[in-house]
Amino acid sequence: MGFRHPVLLIHGINDTEAVFHSMSRHLTQLGYSVHSLSLTPNNGHLGLEHLAAQVSNYVARTFAPEQHFDLVGFSMGGIVSRYYVQRLGGIAQVKRFVTIASPHQGTWLAYGSERPGCVQMRPGSAFLQDLNQDAEILKQLNFTSIWTPLDLMIVPANSSLMPVGQSVPVWVPSHAWMVSHPQSLQAVASCLQTPLQGSGSSDRPLEQSRDRQKLPLDGSRT
Repeated sequence: MGFRHPVLLIHGINDTEAVFHSMSRHLTQLGYSVHSLSLTPNNGHLGLEHLAAQVSNYVARTFAPEQHFDLVGFSMGGIVSRYYVQRLGGIAQVKRFVTIASPHQGTWLAYGSERPGCVQMRPGSAFLQDLNQDAEILKQLNFTSIWTPLDLMIVPANSSLMPVGQSVPVWVPSHAWMVSHPQSLQAVASCLQTPLQGSGSSDRPLEQSRDRQKLPLDGSRT
């Protein structure tokens, strides 16, 4: 089967790590060491940069500084993950970065709330403009956006597209199903198995992580 980097999964708004039950099980069966965490608050009450700091702290607790890993972010979690990669030094450790149905260009549904994290996900927000103005940094790793043209949460659905990396459309009929539908699971696994790009990129043997305990896979979506 070959070497696999550990994988860190980052959930979306109003979710917890339990939303990845199916994906965690699928990737574990493929031989990956799967990690995730529950971001708090998960409802947009704080800016996404605060959630990205939680990701950074989790990585520091869990992986050695020289440990490379792959990162998967769902919906809001993809934007949180981008902030971690682009602003908090995650670019140094992340090798493959996959976003699933993430509002890279914003979603009109974010106008339904005045919470800071929701305001940041509106089309044209200062937060997204700041991240997008140097999105070229993502060319340093394997970046893929998985999205569905049928998304009714990311409006318009093509807001999940980015001018860098790869785009993988899947015809999944629900935003929430993007973390459990067989098409999505297959697409994520394929992205994580894609050879690294760039002359300086290479897979390395797995370093010992500081926290080897697997997260529970029997949770339910909240």
